[in-house]
Amino acid sequence: MKIKTLVLTHILGLAAAAICLAGDTKAEQALRDADAAWSKAAASKDLEKTVSYYSADAIVLPPNAPIATTKEEIKKIWQDMLASPSFVISWKATKVEVAKSGDLGFVSGTYELTMNDASGKPVNDRGKYVEVWEKKADGKWKCGTDTWNSDLPASAPAPGAEERK
Repeated sequence: MKIKTLVLTHILGLAAAAICLAGDTKAEQALRDADAAWSKAAASKDLEKTVSYYSADAIVLPPNAPIATTKEEIKKIWQDMLASPSFVISWKATKVEVAKSGDLGFVSGTYELTMNDASGKPVNDRGKYVEVWEKKADGKWKCGTDTWNSDLPASAPAPGAEERK
């Protein structure tokens, strides 16, 4: 009798764990899908679609630039990037996690991009990113915090730059 009870308890525990994990997997897949669709929107240079993935109160922390805390500032960051004639971007999630509450998650991964430098020469970059997503009342996920930075070494300051400070 004790063995049957133990086996039954174990089976019920495994079933409950499987149900809980299936829910997490579904939310994680929803985030992974949203992130992939966002990458496609940016790759197609669709400014409105690209910025639509941000929540109304999102913040963006771009590399080598001030934090963007308004929709207008965020839109300007993307508008400037997308305007580059050689601009090409893609990113891919490598890690997706959802909080136990189910309404907060984060995505991290890698990106590759090409854009023109100040002289008009195309420059290739690759790096990593982190996004914090919020599940809204309508069930849709929106990015509330977005940051990325390059894996490439920082470029050396222009000759005499230190002296001009």
